[in-house]
This record gives sequence, structure tokens and C-alpha cells, in this order.
Amino acid sequence: MAQGHSKTEIGLGAVVIATAVGFVVYAAQVTGFSGARGGYDLTASFRSAEGLTVGADVRLAGVKIGSVTGMALNPDSFRADLRLTLIDGIVLPDDSAIMVASEGLLGGTFLEILPGGSPFDLVSGGVIEDTQSAVSLVTLLLRFVTGGNDGGAVAQ
Repeated sequence: MAQGHSKTEIGLGAVVIATAVGFVVYAAQVTGFSGARGGYDLTASFRSAEGLTVGADVRLAGVKIGSVTGMALNPDSFRADLRLTLIDGIVLPDDSAIMVASEGLLGGTFLEILPGGSPFDLVSGGVIEDTQSAVSLVTLLLRFVTGGNDGGAVAQ
């Protein structure tokens, strides 16, 4: 072959490169990574952030309004401190609650915001005080099997 590369090899290479670019674009969309990040940051502290990861959705009424942008263990309180970035234009009352929720037994974990009724709003850098941690499926099953007793004693 004097040509070096056939048209089939060149076409196959182009398909591989296009597929790789498609995966990179998809990954950037799923993780919420973009060059122009608008929004504001809030923090919340949870007893347990089990199942959550950086990049997890923050939702209001089932609609994604932000994502988890940081997680760290607070060495003083032994709680999980989360940093959230919400999109601009979503103004939350300062008495709003936030809870770790799940899409089902096999679904992902996300944060659900329950708006409060305060006339004052959370501002960038604000803290959501009212938090509810994830409920462990194993803990629920153990409570069911043991009859729901925390101390293990038989109820009369």
C-alpha cells in the first residue's frame, strides 16, 4: 500500500474521537462543571451525609436548583459540613430546611430544600440551620425486625 492509511481507518479514527468528545461533554453536564458558574454559596451541617458526594443535586420541589460543591468533616462537632451552590434567582427564606433524600432503593441521593415562611432571605455565604440527615435503610430494617425498639426490650 503506497497510500499509508485507508479511508476506513481514517473514518474509524474520526468516530472514536467524536465519541470521546461526546463523553467529555456529557460528563461536564452531569457533574455541573461549566466555565461560567453563576450562583451563590450556602452551607449546611449534617449529622450524617451518607450517600452524598460532591456534585450531588440540590432540589426544590423536585427541580434541580444547585449542587453540592464541597464536603468536609468538622473536627470540632464531628458533623459533615456541606457547601452548596445554588443558581442565581432562587431566593430562599432564612428558615428553610434541607434534608438528605433518595430517589428510591436503587436511586441516587440528593438534597431537598423545604422553603420556610420567614420574610428574611438567605444571602450568599449563609447557613441553613434546619438539617435532616439521611435515614439508613439498614437501620430501618433492623428496627422493623426488632419490632421498632431502640433499647431491644420487648414492648408490653
